[in-house]
Amino acid sequence: MPGNTGPVLVGHSKPGARSASKTCTHSPRAKYPAIKALMRPDPHLKWTVLGMVLVQLLACWLVRGLAWRWLLFWAYAFGGCVNHSLTLAIHDISHNAAFGTARASHNRWFAIFANLPMGVPYAASFKKYHVDHHRYLGGDGLDVDVPTRLEGWLFCTPARKLLWLALQPFFYSLRPLCVNPKAVTRMEVLNALVQLAADATIFALGGVKPMVYLLASSLLGLGLHPISGHFVAEHYMFLKGHETYSYYGPLNWITFNVGYHMEHHDFPSIPGCNLPLVRKIAPEYYDHLPQHHSWVKVLWDFVFEDSLGPYARVKRVCKLAEDRL
Repeated sequence: MPGNTGPVLVGHSKPGARSASKTCTHSPRAKYPAIKALMRPDPHLKWTVLGMVLVQLLACWLVRGLAWRWLLFWAYAFGGCVNHSLTLAIHDISHNAAFGTARASHNRWFAIFANLPMGVPYAASFKKYHVDHHRYLGGDGLDVDVPTRLEGWLFCTPARKLLWLALQPFFYSLRPLCVNPKAVTRMEVLNALVQLAADATIFALGGVKPMVYLLASSLLGLGLHPISGHFVAEHYMFLKGHETYSYYGPLNWITFNVGYHMEHHDFPSIPGCNLPLVRKIAPEYYDHLPQHHSWVKVLWDFVFEDSLGPYARVKRVCKLAEDRL
């Protein structure tokens, strides 16, 4: 079973969300030219992100007088939702969804702005590695979204898988350094400097509690949290032969439609706000595919099903593209 014997190896197959599936393998774009019109910036994204950043800055002011137990409660229940949502906004921005491909630098800097409430620099590094996730989905040594062999071997019991889920922020941060280390870019340095300046300002004005609130919001919200079910739901093999799954439930409302994941991999340049329209235009390409109905159930099944675990991923050998962004 994929959960306890190692990743599913598919040799030199071509990467793609539909590659391990025997279902329809042709993109709906050729059949439905109207889909191309959806490849445009999200006009509301920048204002939504601005509001979320301001809300978290207001929360920093409000938590100064809270008892620690209440600070951590609100960091999980509220701040965790906001900061996790901001990581998914950064995901959309990494696809130039805020200002379009013609103004790529605007998107890079806006992602750094969206990063501010998270407490640690993230946006520039995410962009650098997320390109490979789409280009080499499941690529051995290339797609850092795939857990390492050590993770699969170590986190193989319910208790250990629960711990692995709680520590997701650390594994997602450290895994690239082990699996596919890359040179530090200028944007990563600038991201770190801007974040450090913002953190220092928040600490100087509000003390330690606002900083603890922001960091706890990120660690708790990206760890064992209902929204974090999307980490597992997207590409873990719940059914043999299917490596990418969509989720069409209500949590899409606060996650920029990241649940429309098959649609996203088919059309990475379409912003999250338009992904439901892809399914509406071409339902025969998506409605018959296996899908998740609850991210909480995804987490439950991942922990307690023996066939699921960090090993339950398709891993393939990919030919390296000449131009690596």
